[in-house]
Amino acid sequence: MKRGHSKFFFSFFILIFSTGLFFPGPSFSDNQTDEKIRHPEERHLRNIRQLTFGGENAEAYFSFDEKKLIFQSTREPFKCDQIFIMNIDGSDVRLVSLGKGRTTCSYFLPGDKEIIYSSTHHLSDDCPPPPDFRQGYVWGLFDYDIFRARVDGSQVRNLTNSPGYDAEATVSPRGDKIVFTSLRDGDLDIYTMDLDGRNVRRLTHEFGYDGGAFFSLDGKKICYRAWHPQTQEEIQAYRQMLELRALKSMRLQIYVMDADGQNKRRITNNNAANLAPFFHPDGRRIIFTSNMEKPTEWDLYLVDIETGKIERVTYFEGFDSFPMFTRDGKKLVWASNRGGKVRGETNIFIADWID
Repeated sequence: MKRGHSKFFFSFFILIFSTGLFFPGPSFSDNQTDEKIRHPEERHLRNIRQLTFGGENAEAYFSFDEKKLIFQSTREPFKCDQIFIMNIDGSDVRLVSLGKGRTTCSYFLPGDKEIIYSSTHHLSDDCPPPPDFRQGYVWGLFDYDIFRARVDGSQVRNLTNSPGYDAEATVSPRGDKIVFTSLRDGDLDIYTMDLDGRNVRRLTHEFGYDGGAFFSLDGKKICYRAWHPQTQEEIQAYRQMLELRALKSMRLQIYVMDADGQNKRRITNNNAANLAPFFHPDGRRIIFTSNMEKPTEWDLYLVDIETGKIERVTYFEGFDSFPMFTRDGKKLVWASNRGGKVRGETNIFIADWID
């Protein structure tokens, strides 16, 4: 999910390599100082560096060796999101999806020689029609399947092959399981599967949306976002969203469960939309995105799993989301509107994390 739906131009040269399309990283003149892109109250963040410049860039996740990032981006010549890989300094940007259909939710597999991502290219080369944004902040439930490919984008093959939505896939740090969200059983629920797509297991059964799942560093826990409608009005509205294949902003809350789906526990309890949770490496805290301060402002927060105490992390006006820590907890990567030259522009940032 990304905020901002205008089309932007991103200056680039295209060179054809055997490994795919190459997009040069930022020049020295593109770099902005930490003072210009860090709010004074962001005490956890130091040495912020902007890695992408222009367009819509989001969901950047580290490789297992933490030398590269995989992310989704809408940039020319593409009309909707495609998957790219770059070094953690923003250099050597390469297209690794097929440049067809719409893609999302990419991740490295153990060894960093293969990747996974969701795509609609198996149905059409064209981008699927976007949802009606006049209805507010929505995201489309496109007919994604999850694919596995070589890190250069070759040898693409299905991991899922079911009608409807299969997306939001991430990989356990232990390297043994993929967790993802699927509509295969008529509701949006969380499932796990082996790296080859076998042994699919459903983890959530509550009526409503369950998704955006990530494993803890030890692979024993899963954090996720969820909204379970309670009133008849909410139930009817959710059913209509499923029929229209477009989800509106909901009062999503952050949950934690065991990796086998047991011991589900709600962590946040507010009237906001809370999403994009990711475990801090200490296993005691979760970083996530919320608009709890203001409906139009999305910031990063830390929540203590045991006490529920919440601490605000980012303060920039606009959108900060999709956070991921390195395994040692010393760096954080995320997507943000900060420093954008065009309103709504979303870029990838990396910073030193100070506890």
